[in-house]
Amino acid sequence: MTETTARPTLEAVAARAGVSRATASRVVNGGDGVREPLVERVRRAVDELGYVPNQAARSLVTKRHDAIAVVIAEPETRVFADPFFALQLRGISKELTVHDSQLVLLLTEGRDDHARVGRYLAGGHVDGALVFSLHLDDPLPGLIQGAGVPTVFGGRPGWSDGTPGPVYVDSDNRGGAREAVRHLVGLGRTRIAHIAGALDQTSAVDRLDGFRDVMADADPRMVVESDFTPAGGERAMRELLDRCPDLDGVFAANDLTAAGALRVLRERGRRVPEDVAVIGFDDMLPVAEQTDPPLTTIRQDIEEMGRLMARLLLRRLDRSTTGRADADTPAAVVLPTTLVRRASA
Repeated sequence: MTETTARPTLEAVAARAGVSRATASRVVNGGDGVREPLVERVRRAVDELGYVPNQAARSLVTKRHDAIAVVIAEPETRVFADPFFALQLRGISKELTVHDSQLVLLLTEGRDDHARVGRYLAGGHVDGALVFSLHLDDPLPGLIQGAGVPTVFGGRPGWSDGTPGPVYVDSDNRGGAREAVRHLVGLGRTRIAHIAGALDQTSAVDRLDGFRDVMADADPRMVVESDFTPAGGERAMRELLDRCPDLDGVFAANDLTAAGALRVLRERGRRVPEDVAVIGFDDMLPVAEQTDPPLTTIRQDIEEMGRLMARLLLRRLDRSTTGRADADTPAAVVLPTTLVRRASA
């Protein structure tokens, strides 16, 4: 490597800024105790030389890796087929980028992967973890707790082990479900069915509870559990039509499920919304605006949920690094939902 292409060193930065190497190191690595004029000189030298800090050396000073694990408790085929995960990852990535932190994506194909994820987190490779799409019998929370890694969860956790409550970000799933079903009732629908999500996840349980808040006397046959996928929505819609052919309204647990239900209704010759009104949940535009007809749905800000998860975790990490109290960091954030009216209801 020639002198003209050699990677700039910290010594070169210090010489350009006219400060000691120790002062340059404190500025580059985020240390305190350097006067502002010197900080500006060092930063200007970094920009002029194109200096990139050595991450290993930086970690020794800051005790941080500037890397966050994002753990999705779903197989790869589900994660890359569902726009929900892309939106949440986009929000997380945007927030981490602002804070110059790297995103490390970890997926779980099966139970063997849970132990692998636990070992990785315990190995000191990342500063913290963002975890979502957990199932009620998932061993990941216990493995993460054992790893001692600061964690923020996406969605209301469904376990209680006697420890202080986990930090999480969620949407008002129950309230949004109530609004959806009340809208169907307001349209004059009296035979309203619910295609539930996978009931080993709290979001699906909360949306089912919201349905039951309004339809307390509903025929039990009017609820079918699905799995948040279009194929699951198709299976559930066929089952509902076979059970209750006179149904006139459907609240689906998410937009993908609703899209599957709409296909089956069209196959069976049911007009939407004239014969059956349909409402989804999420308001994922690539889905909701392209169904036939366009989907009335409950909007949750999925990208903002991801941003808030990352923001809460980074705030916890900053408190841990500085030793300041964490009292002003909320343990839970629940975002509001809104009804978005389109042609399906």
